[in-house]
Formats: sequence, C-alpha cells, structure tokens
Amino acid sequence: MSFKERLGKELLIFDGAMGTILQKNGLVAGELPELWNFKNGELISEIHKQYIEAGADIITTNTFGANSLKLDGSGYSVDGVVKKACSLARKAADEADKKVYVALDMGPTGKLLEPYGDLPFEKAYELYKEQILAGKDCGVDFVLLETMGDLYEIKAAVLAAKENCELPIVVSMIFNEKGQLLTGADIKTAVFTLEGLGVDGIGLNCGLGPKQMKDFVGEVLKYTSLPLTVNPNAGLPECVNGVTSYNVLPEEFSDDMAQIVRMGASAVGGCCGTTPEHIKATAKKCRNIAVCPVNKKHFTAVTSYSKTVIMGGKPIIIGERINPTGKKKLKEALRNNDLDYIVSEAVAQADKNSDVLDVNVGLPEIDEAEMLSKAVRRVQSVVNLPLQIDTANASALEKALRIYNGKPLINSVNGKEESMNAVFPLAKKYGGVTVCLTLDENGIPETAEGRIEIAEKIIAKAESYGISKDNLIFDTLTLTVSTGSDNAKITLDALDYIRHTLGVNTVLGVSNISFGLPSRESINTAFFTMALQRGLSAGIVNPLSEDMMNAYYSYCALAGFDDNCENYIRSIVKTQAAETAESISLKQAIIKGMNTQSATLAKELLKSADALEIINSEIIPALDEVGQGFENGTVFLPQLLQSADCAKAAFDEIKFSLSSSGKKQETKGRIVLCTVKGDIHDIGKNIVKVLLENYGFDVIDLGKDVAPETVLKAVIDNGVRLVGLSALMTTTVVSMQETIDLLKRELGDITVCVGGAVLNQEYADSIGADFYSKDAMGTVRFCEKFFTEN
Repeated sequence: MSFKERLGKELLIFDGAMGTILQKNGLVAGELPELWNFKNGELISEIHKQYIEAGADIITTNTFGANSLKLDGSGYSVDGVVKKACSLARKAADEADKKVYVALDMGPTGKLLEPYGDLPFEKAYELYKEQILAGKDCGVDFVLLETMGDLYEIKAAVLAAKENCELPIVVSMIFNEKGQLLTGADIKTAVFTLEGLGVDGIGLNCGLGPKQMKDFVGEVLKYTSLPLTVNPNAGLPECVNGVTSYNVLPEEFSDDMAQIVRMGASAVGGCCGTTPEHIKATAKKCRNIAVCPVNKKHFTAVTSYSKTVIMGGKPIIIGERINPTGKKKLKEALRNNDLDYIVSEAVAQADKNSDVLDVNVGLPEIDEAEMLSKAVRRVQSVVNLPLQIDTANASALEKALRIYNGKPLINSVNGKEESMNAVFPLAKKYGGVTVCLTLDENGIPETAEGRIEIAEKIIAKAESYGISKDNLIFDTLTLTVSTGSDNAKITLDALDYIRHTLGVNTVLGVSNISFGLPSRESINTAFFTMALQRGLSAGIVNPLSEDMMNAYYSYCALAGFDDNCENYIRSIVKTQAAETAESISLKQAIIKGMNTQSATLAKELLKSADALEIINSEIIPALDEVGQGFENGTVFLPQLLQSADCAKAAFDEIKFSLSSSGKKQETKGRIVLCTVKGDIHDIGKNIVKVLLENYGFDVIDLGKDVAPETVLKAVIDNGVRLVGLSALMTTTVVSMQETIDLLKRELGDITVCVGGAVLNQEYADSIGADFYSKDAMGTVRFCEKFFTEN
C-alpha cells in the first residue's frame, strides 16, 4: 500500500532527530548537516537503518535545509545534495525487511516573506520548487514540510509541491507555548488554511516536548478532517558541559506518545533530541493501540494570516465599501493607483467590527488583475481580517488567490457551466469558500423553487471537483422590491430552504432591495433583519451605516448571540464617542499600520510641535500599545512589524526635519546585535533590530554567522556596553556560549541578552547570558530598563 493509503488508517511511526546524532559524531556549530550526505554518507545511512530497526515506518531525507539560500557558497548544488540524500534514504528503506516510506524533507528558508520581510513570495516558491524537482523522482514517497512557522511560506511551499509533483504532502508546524505560529496564526487558522490548500496530512513538531504538545493535539483534532502527525522534541533544551541536551528519556517520552496516539494522532515520531531509543520505546508502546478514525469535520471557515471566521453560528458582517460601484472617490483612487485610500476604507470598516472585507476593484479602464493583487496585498499588510476576493475576471481571481495569505471568500460562481468550469478549479487549487449566485444561462429565476434548483445543480458540480458544500455559501440574489412586490419574499424563501433544508450557509448583498426608493436605509434595515431571521449567515453591508449596524446588534442580542448584550451596549457607546471624535492622530495611524498617513501626519505635526514631543507623545506611546498587545497575544508579528514600519516613516520625517535645521536626534543607547557564528537565520535578529531602532536605540547590526572575535571587536571599537545575540539552530548555541565567554573574559563589564527559538531561561542562564527574552518586545523592554539604570 502507498503512504497515502495507509496514513490515517493504521499507525505509522516516524524516525527521530538527525542533527542530534550528527552532533554526537562531530558535526560542529554552523556546519551544514546536509553536506554530510557527501562527507559521511555511511553514517547517514547507518542512522536511517538504526531508526528502521527501532521500528520506524518513515525515514526523512537529510535535506531539511537543502535550499539555495542555505547552500549558497558551500560548493554544492541543491540538485546534488537532494539527490544524494534521497539515494541514501531510499537504499536504507529498500534493504529493510518491511515496507518503509521515505519523506522528502524540507524546512523553512530562514527568511520572512514580504511584506514583513525581504523574501518575495514567488522567490520562496522557486526555492521550494528547486528542491521538489531535485527529489521527486528519487524514490521518495511523500513531501514533508516540517518546522514551518509562517502560513505564507507554507503556501509557497505547498504550491511548489502541488504544481511540480504528484506526491502526497504533509505539513508539520512549530507552535509556541501560546499555540501560535511565528506570524500569529492559531491552530484553527492553520488547519483551515492548509485544508483549503489540499494537503494530505497536518502535523506538529519541534519547539515543545510531548507533554507541552498534548493540549495542541486536542485542538488540532477538534478542527481537522485530515490525519495528524506528531513529532515533539525530547523535552526542552538545556546546556550540559557546553552541549545542547534534552532531558526527556525514552521511557517518559514513549508514555506521552502513547497518550497522544490514544487522543487521535495517526503518525508519531520525534524531533530534536530524540534518538533511535526514543523511537524504539514509542513503537513498542504504540503499535497495538487502535488508531482513532479520521472524522470529517463540517466547518465553513475563511481565514487571514492570523484570524478565522466560522460561518453558521452568529451571523457575520462582510464590509462592502471597497467596491467602486456608485463610489466616485474609490473610482478615482483606483485610476490614480491610490492604495492608501483603499487601506483607509479597510481600516474604517475593521474599526466598525466587520468580520470580512470585500475587495472589488473592477473598472474597465484599469488592469484589474494587477490592481486586485496589489489591493489584496496592501490591505492584508494592514488589516488582519479575512477578505472576499470579488471579481468576474478569472485571470484576476487566480492571480489574487495565489498571493492571498489565508483562505478567502471567493465572489463568485453561478450556475452557468462556463462559470463553474472557470471558478471551481481555482477554488480547489488555492482553497476558499465560494459565493454561489443562484442564476444560470437563463438568468435569475422568478421563483424560489427555480433558484433552489440552481443551488442544487451548483452543489453537485462542486462535488465533482472535490469541493464539499462546507466550502460553498449561497446568494439567492436580492432584487429591488420597487420592481416586484414579491422580490423580497422569493429571495428569503429560497434562502431559508438552502440554509435549513440543503444545510448550506447563505449570503446576501442587502442594500439592493431598496434601489430606486426614498429613505433606503429604512427598507434596508428591515430587510436585513428579516433575512437574519430566515437564516442569513453573512450580510454584505456598509458597516459604517449606523442604522444597519444597530439592526445587526439588536438582532444578535435578541437571538441569543450576544451574552449580556455586551456587544450591543458597546456599539452604542462607540457610536456616541464617534460623534465627537476628531480626525485620526499620528498615534492611531501607527497603531493601525497606515504607513503613508503616518509620514504625512508627522510632517504636519512638525510645523507646530517639537520633534522630541512628537516622539514621546505620539510615536513611542503607539509602539508601546502595539507592543503590549503583542506581549498579550492580541497583536501578532505582522501587525507589530507594520506598525514599526509606520513609526519608521514618521521618524524619517523627523530626522529629515532635524537634519535640515542642523540638529541631531538623540539616541537612547547603542547595542551590538548579531546572529552567532554558524547560524544563517536572521528573522528574529532583524525583528529585534527594527523595533529597537523605532524605540530610538542605535543598533550596530553585524548580520548573521558572526564570529565571537568580530563581536568583541565591534564592542570595543564602538564603546558598547550591551550586546544582543540570536540563534535558531541547536548546533549554534555553542557559538553563543563561546561569544559570551569571550566577551566576559576580555571585557568583564559587559551585558549580554540572548534570544532564539532553541533557547529558554534555564538554557540562557547555563551559558552565562545576563538576560533572556522569548520575544522581540521583551528585548526592547530590557534595553529601556538597562539604559535607564546605567
């Protein structure tokens, strides 16, 4: 049987760590493990065999970091490294006395993707494509993307695999102790996004030990309809005699893994710190445990990079304002390529508690495909709400779906064969919930029965493409009541049947009902309330309309969707406050991530306020508020970085003003920052740098893979008293300790703060660090305290 046929039907055992064993055999800090495929291929083969003998059904190729970014300058090609690793693994599998599967292993690039980092989405795609093409015909059984922490990078990798091979795909992610990916996605957001992309299995690995991972296993199983793989570390890392060690022994590890299998995991193994002994004990204790069946879950869900909206319970609001129909200012903005105006509309609707934002840029005189993708990127860089991609242009739809970060609403398909054959393949490939219009080649039926018949046809056609009705939402089409007294009744009768008899969610563009009538808001709010009562799942409305939102909050309070009427009361208070609110401040612009407005407002403030006053009363408080939200888990990394960019835009205006007047901005203090020798991952270091600079610190960035002697020289040459060191790889923490030892020995009076995914407080203490931070904002707070007290 193939891997895909067995996954989820019987328990499969993964292998354990490769790097842990290579370190014990002489792999030095910063050395690329993938090059040992050539330098010590016999050892790699022996490790594979040890895991097979221990009970592993799956072995992973030694290709975790075999991409062109990490291999650059090594003298080896991606094609050569991948093919060599695959041949070693395949040979070991073929020599086994049982069926053993080989996973083509790929890890993260080590870069943040644009707009928050410097790696373009399509460049990330090409990096993964190169690995896929090198390994797909080398005897591997499936593609394993592991230790992934960014949904956008995952999407690039999954598309590279789907478009360049026929192999099954399993995606295994690394979550922090709060159950979040690096870029903020929680578990359900990750699950729904990956299921939309059509992967074959979802996994958890690295970062945590099995005990810490158990709660997350339950959360994944609550939402996923796919088999779950679980590969924890052997506990949390600690430093013993200068070597990274893990303290969970095989007996304890296997006890926890048996519990995880009983919870519902379909495949289990190990990550950092695990050995053949861990896998042997796990296989022994888990083999006879009956595998829980993989049950189909029924959710209609859309996501952004960090937020999920589930339909079918409380009705949701889809903000309609980014649509040029009848909007002169938006039309003008689109003609002038004014994305700032589009962003301002997005922010305004988000502030009014929209759940999803419609994005439609259809004007005949512009390039819709280009503008739609630009608008989607820009809105997603500022607002974390899921989007509805709204276009009748199939090429524009595909281009926008490709670069969308998450699982969007797709607006729309209808009952015409041409429409279904154009839209459904895109929905299947990229993932999304498709809005289905109940019209076909004969137009819009004049009866509810006619529209229901089209809905049934669309459901059947979607199923032929492998799209379940969970990923459909029906629009029974609102026609103005001024041209037919039964128009509202027909629409609502069809909606009611589709929602309650066919069991599919529904959506309406509400305001069409009043077209051509006076006092349209009165009709709109009455119809909206009637539709909600009949089973409307989502209303496409203007969230800036006080009347419409009052109707919505009132209905939710009366229908039991608002405990203690809290949202209703809050909406009334916010409406009253808005009546006296002034225009947006610089602080608000930074918090909301509005880059151009931040620069403009800073420039305007400089006409009447001192630079230091602006920094202390607007910029720093904004960063503090966003930073506090990040620490509390209510603001996520992309929003944090976007606000930092806005603060930088404001600072740039201040710096320009000061330089023009011959003044110089004072610095809060200087810090040397780097990623330690042997480590080429600089995501964390770069995030810390951006935040420190925006808080007014002078950062001397030495880059990545920095030798201890280079750090020492920079500290002496610049008279610095504080050093920040970052490491992502367990193999490079030794370099971190060497750097700290050198600095302390040579300088004595030097303070070192450290951070990185492989570190914790105990580990930092053991290597002599003065401060450990689990995130970038913690480093900022420490620096503020340090320079205030010293």
